[in-house]
Amino acid sequence: MISYLKRKVGILFPHIILSSFLAINLYSQSSFFKTADTLKHKRVIGLTTLYGSVWSGSIVSLNQVWYANYPKAKFHTFNDDSEWMQMDKFGHIFTAYHISKSIASLNRWSGINKSTSAIIGSTLAWSYQLTLELLDGKSAEWGFSWGDMTANTIGAGVYLSQELLFKDQLLMLKQSYHPTHYASIRPEILGSTTIERYFKDYNGQTYWFSISPRSIWKNSKFPSWLLFSIGYGIDAKINGKDNSYLLSNGQVLYAKRKYLMSLDIDLAKLPVKNKLIKKILKPLNAVKIPMPTLIWQNGVCYGNAFYF
Repeated sequence: MISYLKRKVGILFPHIILSSFLAINLYSQSSFFKTADTLKHKRVIGLTTLYGSVWSGSIVSLNQVWYANYPKAKFHTFNDDSEWMQMDKFGHIFTAYHISKSIASLNRWSGINKSTSAIIGSTLAWSYQLTLELLDGKSAEWGFSWGDMTANTIGAGVYLSQELLFKDQLLMLKQSYHPTHYASIRPEILGSTTIERYFKDYNGQTYWFSISPRSIWKNSKFPSWLLFSIGYGIDAKINGKDNSYLLSNGQVLYAKRKYLMSLDIDLAKLPVKNKLIKKILKPLNAVKIPMPTLIWQNGVCYGNAFYF
């Protein structure tokens, strides 16, 4: 399941960047850690070093830990678009979006203007994930996936286009996760530990597209922090290609897509006066807040009072 591993490494990268950004904000009382009004060359150099170190370090580690154990081949492509009901592609979109957002935030700290920060962030996010695909392309077990690169382009594009057009992220990409019993059926594929299952068990993952009604109806009475969310997930998907799975007791599981509607909260726009709390909450906006949810699955609509 190389898509899982690429997502794992891809998600770790923005988490490192996010952690760095959070650390900067936590010490914002110091003038050094405040966002610069003008370009600070020393900060730019420092960030460039950070990006290069994280990028090269993660790629070298992945190559040694994973790819070195599998045979190499001439560069080739690999079509995995039909696998996992495209949940891995949503993972690529989500990852590219948040890498772009994280790097752009750090660029702003160095004094780079908002538009240029967004362009640099999106370009680096897309290029980083391209590096992962190029590694795949030289592996005999897999190959370069145009589907993955399309998803990466969409994720980086969603962030960049909104920054250039609206100077804000009106549409936010979020994720939620809940453990499922499916992982115990094939733990070698869906994960045997809690951490593995978070990355490998697509049945427990949901990807959300959240937007504020206030951003559409400017004069409405909706609070600015209230979001409306559309989600996508899957259920009973035990392997990548087949949509049915025969259990040892003779029962057959049939994979299904899930479409969800829910409310959400923009943590960055909550009326919190404490600046430190506001800065801590802002990076957590990548996570969908548990809320009552309507779910459409296999032609049936039902509700969940506390879906995550």
